[in-house]
Amino acid sequence: MEKLIKYRQIVQQMLMEYGNRKPAHGDIEVETILDTERDHYQIFYVGWDKQTRVHHCSIHIDIKGGKIWLQSNATEDDIAEDLVIAGVPKEDIVWGFQPPFMRKFTGYAVE
Repeated sequence: MEKLIKYRQIVQQMLMEYGNRKPAHGDIEVETILDTERDHYQIFYVGWDKQTRVHHCSIHIDIKGGKIWLQSNATEDDIAEDLVIAGVPKEDIVWGFQPPFMRKFTGYAVE
């Protein structure tokens, strides 16, 4: 349980920092979604860039099975490395956006 609390704190702090970054153009709101009951965490962009609707999840992280699952990362940031720097061991980070057969080549957890 202590590990889960620690991982929640790390993920929430990271996403709050990422959520403070505003897009360089457009009238776009950055939503930081922290669902601590179900352990789903997202950074979502909502708004308009000129005449184009923006509705996009840039980061999606889940915590399940005692591990942090990177479900999506549409940023230039190396979120997995940021998690390692924050104290999460590589064997507790799963690249969920990679096919299961490819995860063994990532240097992180397979599941």
